[in-house]
Amino acid sequence: MSFDIALSGIQAINDSLDVTSHNIANAGTYGYKASRANFSSLVAGTQVTGVQVGSITQSIGRQGGILNTGNGLDASINGKGFFIGRDAATGEVQYTRVGLFEASKDGFLIDSSGRKIQGYPVDSTTGSMGAQGDIVIPTGAIPAVASKDVTYVGNLSSDWTSPATVWATPAAGESPETSTFNMSKASVIYDTLGGKHTLTQYFAATGDGVTTTKNSVDVHYLVDGVEVPAAPANVLTFDPASGKMIALDPDTNSFEVALDLSGITTNTGGTLNNVTIDYTGTTNFAGEATTSTNNADGYASGTFSQLTLGEDGSVIAGYTNGQKQTVGRLAIATFSNEAALTAISDTSWTASINSGAALVNAPGVGMGGTINVATLEQSNVDITSELVGLMTSQRNYQANSKVIQTESTMLQSLMQAI
Repeated sequence: MSFDIALSGIQAINDSLDVTSHNIANAGTYGYKASRANFSSLVAGTQVTGVQVGSITQSIGRQGGILNTGNGLDASINGKGFFIGRDAATGEVQYTRVGLFEASKDGFLIDSSGRKIQGYPVDSTTGSMGAQGDIVIPTGAIPAVASKDVTYVGNLSSDWTSPATVWATPAAGESPETSTFNMSKASVIYDTLGGKHTLTQYFAATGDGVTTTKNSVDVHYLVDGVEVPAAPANVLTFDPASGKMIALDPDTNSFEVALDLSGITTNTGGTLNNVTIDYTGTTNFAGEATTSTNNADGYASGTFSQLTLGEDGSVIAGYTNGQKQTVGRLAIATFSNEAALTAISDTSWTASINSGAALVNAPGVGMGGTINVATLEQSNVDITSELVGLMTSQRNYQANSKVIQTESTMLQSLMQAI
């Protein structure tokens, strides 16, 4: 009997060594969760007949270290939860902690195993999220958007003196005389086909501080060299006490000037929208004239060039025209008993009856963890513990071998006695 018990001990230790060696071999595998061999007694009736490895469990809930990769499509989860992937061949939903993502040739976000990552589509116009499903990447072109708004913020110096020459609309193809303005600023605007056009603002102080009030500035607007009308006026007036701009429309507290571009003919065949310039925040302080903001909306058409992830799990598509659009958001699944998930590989699992159904939310919502971009979760294997386990297994193996050796010696002595 003791011979069989010792043999069962050696077999169980061999099974445990398999688990330990597998852990050590996967110490560098992203998202790997260390396994543990759990011993249990072999019992026949009331008689203990040996030992066996009763079960092998993974430490799924223990997070591994975070490795910075610098790749904008790598992601790790800080806290609980799993990325959700759908197997392209079987449609089975699988869960993993490995965030190695890329855009497939078919226009889907996939992981390193080819599974379609699940998340929420995002409307690039409204920013609203749709129903959970495959994350589709628009890899084609995005159309041009004509400019409608320009934001200008700066300091139009109160030290300016009125220009020596009265403003005169320049002839076609010519620039205004430099003696008719104090400063000019150009912005690029786009027509409906993505054609570029230059909107130039010419600022001219209207007061000399002696015979007229010094706190107003005329602005003349030229688009591709053609002067365009402005409403409600092309004069910016400032409070002499505070240097702040006075609203152009006191009823609505508006600081906007509307430009009528209907008379501009483009050489691209596109059409220019009327443009509104917002001067909110513009001042009239003494000292140097500065410009802090001079931005126009709109852009030319562009083709898909890259894909990155945001800290909130956003999937961001980049285009050759410099534009970026959020096209989706990753989903994170959590379980009431994640230890009961069914392993289909060392780094992937499926739901089971004991694990409960997946609770799916956006990153950082509910029990789900947050996203670390350009990082990957490392294996949670503790090499020191595994090496200690190897030495323990070696001692146990020697002890069981000694039992077999002793049993053999006793039987040999018995046979000699007989």
